Amino acid sequence: MLVGKVIGNIWSTRKEESLRGFKFLVVCPLNLLEGEKPGTPIVAVDSIGAGIGETVLIVSGSSARTALGRSDVPVDATVVGIIDDKEINTNVL
Repeated sequence: MLVGKVIGNIWSTRKEESLRGFKFLVVCPLNLLEGEKPGTPIVAVDSIGAGIGETVLIVSGSSARTALGRSDVPVDATVVGIIDDKEINTNVL
């Protein structure tokens, strides 16, 4: 799983038929050990109704398709949770 920040939406009128009905988000993965330094943005399917500015949990690979309940969709990342709060203790590393 990854933690990321939603920074935008993507709309596509022409796409693979199996992607119809999905909402696409632009998400920046966060490096929690470096003060939430953002990584390279990715596109993820939204399975829970997340919005811009929210911190989210992302799954990738086959887990992204499993989270959608469909193995036939060409998806590499899916948002599966909205993070309410987090606590990172770097003293234990």
